[in-house]
Amino acid sequence: MTKAEIEIRECTDIEKLDACIRLQRDVFALPDLEISPRRHLIVTKNAGGFTLGAFAENELIGFVLSVPAFRGAERIFYSHMTAVKKDFQNLHIGARLKWAQRARALSENVRFIKWTFQPTQARNAFFNLERLGVSIKSYTPNFYGTDYATSHEQTGNVGLDSDRLFADWDLESEKVKTLVKGERFVDKSEVVRTIEIPNDWNALVKNNPAQAVDEQTRIKHEFQKAFAKNLICKSFERDERNPKYLLYLR
Repeated sequence: MTKAEIEIRECTDIEKLDACIRLQRDVFALPDLEISPRRHLIVTKNAGGFTLGAFAENELIGFVLSVPAFRGAERIFYSHMTAVKKDFQNLHIGARLKWAQRARALSENVRFIKWTFQPTQARNAFFNLERLGVSIKSYTPNFYGTDYATSHEQTGNVGLDSDRLFADWDLESEKVKTLVKGERFVDKSEVVRTIEIPNDWNALVKNNPAQAVDEQTRIKHEFQKAFAKNLICKSFERDERNPKYLLYLR
């Protein structure tokens, strides 16, 4: 399967929306209580949002959900979830879905999208900051309540808080406009602080839950102190041992 054989289009009928429900179960391994149901997707569409799907030979292999929202009086979208089937996760489907989401938003005169992601997941951090060009200004502790199954390999008793970073996606920033063309963006601002995270968070949670709790607490406090000093996170540095967020003066 090649990129050219994958088509991005809106999911509008019940059959395709139900496929999004099944994909949530496969990708996120969540209990039904945590799954966004068909009615949520239908209401979202009728409230002004949309669900874009990635299809391979008419099989849904990924989707992104855009919920209508406001920032003051400005209409924006809240990107509630992006999911890609495991067998297709090395074909940049997630990026194609996000860029299609951006194009759709701009076609509706929406210039800002936000979402949350787990601060301790290095792969997601790199994707959001370096592939999409988001910026980060806020950290929210225990956003969804306490998680008792914090990785696909873990099944029960860790009890980690569901801390989240908010990704702010300015759809017409210079960085985003550079990245959407497939070009490299170089930020010439001075890095004033870094925040290191584990390279493999899921393995840490599975093998040493107590250390995972300590690491999460450290990361939370470092972000809270940085944001209290009016810093902004705009970049992420990959490293097999010490991946890190890069923070700048606003």
